[in-house]
Amino acid sequence: MDAEDTTIDPLSRFHPIIAQWFHDRYKQPTDIQDQAWRLIQSNRHVLVTAPTGSGKTLAAFLWAIHQLATATEPLGHTRILYVSPLKALNNDIQRNLLQPLDELKACFRQGGEEFPNIRVLTRSGDTPFEERRHMLRRPPEVLITTPESLNLLLASPRARAILSTIRSLILDEIHAVFDSKRGTYLMTAVERLVLLAGEFQRIALSATINPLDTVAAFVGGYQLKGSHTAPEYVKRDIAIVSSRSAKAYDIRVRYPLETDPRPGSESIWDALVNAFKTKIGQNRSSLVFVNNRRLCEKIALKLNRNEPEPLAYAHHGSLSREIRQTVESRLKAGRLKAIVATNSLELGIDIGPLEEVFLVQSPPSMSAAIQRIGRAGHRVGQVSRGSLYPTHARDFLEAAVLAQHLPEQSIEPKQPVHAPLDVLAQVIVAMTGVDTWDVDELYGHLRTSYAYRDLSRKQFDLVLQMLAGKYALSRLRDLKPRVAIDGLKNTVTARKGALLAVYLSGGVIPDRGYYQLRHAKTGARIGELDEEFVWEARVGQTFNLGAQKWRIEKITAGEVLVVSGHPQALETPFWKGESFQRDWHFSEKILLFLQEADRFLSDTAWQEQVQQRCHMESSAAATLFHFLKRQKEALNSPLPHRHHVVMEFVHAAPGAAP
Repeated sequence: MDAEDTTIDPLSRFHPIIAQWFHDRYKQPTDIQDQAWRLIQSNRHVLVTAPTGSGKTLAAFLWAIHQLATATEPLGHTRILYVSPLKALNNDIQRNLLQPLDELKACFRQGGEEFPNIRVLTRSGDTPFEERRHMLRRPPEVLITTPESLNLLLASPRARAILSTIRSLILDEIHAVFDSKRGTYLMTAVERLVLLAGEFQRIALSATINPLDTVAAFVGGYQLKGSHTAPEYVKRDIAIVSSRSAKAYDIRVRYPLETDPRPGSESIWDALVNAFKTKIGQNRSSLVFVNNRRLCEKIALKLNRNEPEPLAYAHHGSLSREIRQTVESRLKAGRLKAIVATNSLELGIDIGPLEEVFLVQSPPSMSAAIQRIGRAGHRVGQVSRGSLYPTHARDFLEAAVLAQHLPEQSIEPKQPVHAPLDVLAQVIVAMTGVDTWDVDELYGHLRTSYAYRDLSRKQFDLVLQMLAGKYALSRLRDLKPRVAIDGLKNTVTARKGALLAVYLSGGVIPDRGYYQLRHAKTGARIGELDEEFVWEARVGQTFNLGAQKWRIEKITAGEVLVVSGHPQALETPFWKGESFQRDWHFSEKILLFLQEADRFLSDTAWQEQVQQRCHMESSAAATLFHFLKRQKEALNSPLPHRHHVVMEFVHAAPGAAP
């Protein structure tokens, strides 16, 4: 930035009515908005990272809205593309954009000026077919979508035309996909978008991410200069904007005194639920986070037992979008006291102000804990209140370490996936399905994505040969030819029907083989059930899902049809594959704590210090020290830590099968 940029108030560059509207509604910009606008107004690419509730979304959108409102960009074309990893977040963003647009329209009318009709539409797997067709005929000025839907738009000869006028790209919650194949899939789509629209401004938003330099490079990718015979890759410059405001946390590790002294016994759940009911009754709204869907249903069931009306609803990915939206809106409107959720509510879906967040069992990472507790005290300057409730012995150790390091926002470093070849194959089929490509130019373009910057020509050629049918005679039917290579012209194009495979693939999200749960009378979708749960289920069985009771009427090859069931149902579904692996960053802090505990465990002063710095109630601290002492006695050796590995050998009983 030049010196002038740092001295001029960025709000002064907005249309006066927009600036006045902002002052009336928000008083003054947050520090992250002030920093970001100076760069965005200079057409810089930006990575914005700040705690939840810092105004990142408005920082990303407002200048683009100003440009549309002042006719800098003509209407009737899609100018702003917003991409987030969650369909639910997309719908939330649409609602939260329409409100300020309506307010601005009223302000302009009062000021005697006309405000343009800026339309905001979403495009995802849930978008009805008729809406998709209408979108092609009359593109919205702001298009909100997901990584998967963006790839499908780019693979559609008709739909990709509406993306050719993009001027601003907003990538929200980039940390949620950065270290996965979904992130690679997204950024290859962004580079394909450059081929359609030319260069556009990139704005990436994240609450918790590390290291920022790598994330910025991932978002920026490379510009390809020169010819394919002598390519030159120029790294895009991405400015990093970090919040200067420190986030305040009020954290406690709790363990209800009336619980069984042996963590993990069934009695702990009733005691925890009683503690939650007391806290929920004191708050206007509360959020209970758990680590899996079955526990989510279990806690919701216990919270609602013997209550005249539901105290809490469940919220997780196996409930339908309509049910989740109803739950979110009821909490926001004050018609519901609490939600029990998995990571489905970790990201910035607007559910209104929260007084407190409860974490049942420790999340698998520091960033997940920060995201979850950060949902409370969402506004700028507010304190985020959170309580951790361990449920088994080792969980007390993890909760103590989380509570100690969470206020300093110690976030684990992440790295993007390097050159995943399965994603590469999908991208090649999609690109050759809409254009015939010179093979060398195709290879050159693919390397503009950060994940494929070091893709070797040998790897590329092997994938291309596979897609051309080199292994088609093997026993794997899916290896039939997808592309055709013209050796004389050195070109490649997709075969007939190849694009259909792209449309049906689901991107990089695996097909989990779930059964659709539908109402037997209306056909309305309720959610999804694990195939193993359905295999064990029977017609007439009643179970609890989403704080409602359902009785199975019929089971087909892919659906379970239900009607309202008996109100006393106690059974909850289960889903397989819900375990989470603790990352190295969090594990290292646990090992360092164990190394310290091994030296000072018998020291009363140290115990008092741990209780204070780990924000533990006395009952929780006592349970932790009891667990560590028992471990040390059982081992008759030091506690396991970074420099002391403990291995357990289990001998089979005589005569037992191997």
